[in-house]
Amino acid sequence: MSKKMQLNVTVNPYYEQDLEATYPKLARYLSQMDSSLVNRNPSPYELAGQLDLMLYRVDGTLLREVLLRHRDKLLETYKRIQENIADWNLAQADKLLYIIEDTFDTIESELD
Repeated sequence: MSKKMQLNVTVNPYYEQDLEATYPKLARYLSQMDSSLVNRNPSPYELAGQLDLMLYRVDGTLLREVLLRHRDKLLETYKRIQENIADWNLAQADKLLYIIEDTFDTIESELD
C-alpha cells in the first residue's frame, strides 16, 4: 500500500428515482425511525450494514418482525461482500449485491 494514497471501493445507491420511490413502504417506516435517513438515500447495501441498529430502533413494529426474518441472510451477504471487496473480487461482490437487492424487494412486499 502506498504511504500517501489508498484505493477505495464504494457501493453507491443507483435508483431510478430514490429510495422512497423504490421502497415506499420501507421508506415510510424508516422515516418514522429517522427522518434524515431516507433523505440520505442509502443503498440497500448500506442499510444491511446498519441492520442491527435499525432493529433496535424499530422495536415493536412490523418492520422489526420483517427485518428479523431476513437478518441472517442480509448480514451474511453483507459480510461476504466486504470480504470480496477486500480481496478485490469485485465481480463476485457485485453478484452478491443482487442478493441484498432481492431481499429488500421481499422485505418491501412483506410490509403493509
